[in-house]
Amino acid sequence: MKKTSILIIAILTIAAIATATIVIKTPVKQPEPLAPARVYLNQVLHNDSSEFEELKGLDRKVQAYMKRWEMKGASLAITRNDSLLYAKGFGWADEELGIEMQPSHIMRMASVSKLITAVGIMVLQDRDSLSIKDTVFGPTGILSDSLFTTVIKDRNYKKITVEHLLRHQGGFYRDPLFSSRDVKHQLQLENPPVKEDFYRLVLGRRLKFMPGTSQDYSNFGYLLLSEIIEKVSGMPYEEFIRTQVLAPAGCYDMHIGGNYYDDKRENEVRYYTHNGDGKFIEDYTDNGVMVERCYGGNNIPLLSGAGAWCASPAEIARLVAAIDGRPEVEDIISYEAFEQMTEYFDKATYSLGWNDTAPEKGWSRTGTLSGTCALVRHYPDGECWILITNTSTYRGPSQARYTETLFRQCRELYSEKLPTRNLFE
Repeated sequence: MKKTSILIIAILTIAAIATATIVIKTPVKQPEPLAPARVYLNQVLHNDSSEFEELKGLDRKVQAYMKRWEMKGASLAITRNDSLLYAKGFGWADEELGIEMQPSHIMRMASVSKLITAVGIMVLQDRDSLSIKDTVFGPTGILSDSLFTTVIKDRNYKKITVEHLLRHQGGFYRDPLFSSRDVKHQLQLENPPVKEDFYRLVLGRRLKFMPGTSQDYSNFGYLLLSEIIEKVSGMPYEEFIRTQVLAPAGCYDMHIGGNYYDDKRENEVRYYTHNGDGKFIEDYTDNGVMVERCYGGNNIPLLSGAGAWCASPAEIARLVAAIDGRPEVEDIISYEAFEQMTEYFDKATYSLGWNDTAPEKGWSRTGTLSGTCALVRHYPDGECWILITNTSTYRGPSQARYTETLFRQCRELYSEKLPTRNLFE
């Protein structure tokens, strides 16, 4: 019995040692690497971050510009070589509530939205989901749904390409997106027109010129590009842009805007228009109610990729840094796509998404809408200046020329005094 007990104890001891050895040799699972922290610019930027004694003159220049044009508020962002050097708000974000403008406030950017839409198209092209040479209409076109095939009678529509839409060369006879009331009456609708109504109205007419032979600025063309993004991606336009374009670029607080003050985001500004004829007009719904033009004069969400986006200048600067072909911030489009977007032909040819990309002047993108005017100017030396206001002026689209002058003067005086840092980080 004693020998048996000893044998059993020996066997159990050996088994325990073997088990312990196995446990010791089991590899220890390494912790998962931490994902890079997202920088939510509009949560961290504040006017205090860009308070510098040597830039007081720059601040005064912007304030004088606002006073000259009776602007309630404005926001300016400046980058150099993909680093955010300066971001500051001026005046009021909402004067009635006593809220001062901060660089974190978002504003309607009007046609600067077209740059975002163009980037969305290039992202899809990089994925081989489409080509800018693809035709838009016809049996083999991207938009071959019955809605389009039944309404189009002019065979020349089959010649329109995605590139023609990007360059405003589609040849459409009309651009009615800012005429909702007229369209409602013309089509004898009971309710305000939706995008399908605009498609039927415009596409049922003959083209004004052969696609690609001339150009005529067209918000309608960019509405079609928004439709193309939805069709090709299988996602709603805003969802695709926010998840596949803006988030990869590091932009997390851009949104399609609303029509009325009550629709605004928590950190969105109040919009203003100058006094005078045209400040108050009938609501776009044709309900007989008079509204301030910037709050109900137009159907903002309907503009979609043509002019509906809201953002801070700092986040727009972040997007530009992600499509400019420079190495400091990783681009979200290929270098070939960057070259296509910035290729310059002549003064009579729009660039892709940009207004102009003349090598000696740099790239520009403007935007004007009731209650706002915006300018993005990327210079050949690597600086990018972006100004958005929450007040529209009687100059309309021409206001950008005066902003250009402001930029030129400020760059001459203060470019060398800008701090060396990167607020993107």
